[in-house]
Amino acid sequence: MPATSRLPFHLGASLLAPILVLIALLLMSMGARAQTTLPTALDDYLRAQTVGLPGTVSVHIGQLDRHARLAACNAFEPFIPPGSRLWGSTTVGVRCLGPSRWTVYVPVQIRIAGSYLVAARQIAPGQQVGAADLLSQSGDLGVLPASVLTDPAQAIGKTARSGVSAGQPLRSELLSAAWAVQQGQSVRLLSTGAGFSVTNEGKALNNAAEGQVAQVRTASGQVVSGIARPGGIVEVSY
Repeated sequence: MPATSRLPFHLGASLLAPILVLIALLLMSMGARAQTTLPTALDDYLRAQTVGLPGTVSVHIGQLDRHARLAACNAFEPFIPPGSRLWGSTTVGVRCLGPSRWTVYVPVQIRIAGSYLVAARQIAPGQQVGAADLLSQSGDLGVLPASVLTDPAQAIGKTARSGVSAGQPLRSELLSAAWAVQQGQSVRLLSTGAGFSVTNEGKALNNAAEGQVAQVRTASGQVVSGIARPGGIVEVSY
């Protein structure tokens, strides 16, 4: 019988090069995953979660308890514990997803370099805030309450709930929205329903900011409730 001929298997340079590139990329990817550490995963998470904060953010990750003995981990899942927020001194949790299962809590310091509003002068209770009542000051927002105001539009036109001292940082809870309807004011009732719209006049029985409930006494003595709108309008829907 004639001898069976065997053709040598040979890869040309044009086919071998792409295969070598794919192998190199695979090895690099595996190496990158192997190098992922808890601090790296936590740092990536914190930077992604603080992008929208009002200022320039810097993050300092504290030390783990030196007595903590953590098993090797291939995948980390950072999270914000209930009651915590990414502002100032806080705590962030990290879960290990495998091969072992454990959770650790890491102290974190979030500094936010930016500008915030302070009272330019004494603001009396019930006083409406104007542009002249505000000053902008620079500092670390992370050491202030998260409700600190950073934009004049957040304060102008609002009313002080209580007295605010000159130089005191302005916070959202110190101010309330300006009254859209004031007690004793003549208002226009706009009553709407399926296929009808009626306008009437009345007297407001309470103060109400836009979107709040206002009670109105009509000329006939009837008391109705509606939603306060700017310009002394109260909307009543049926």
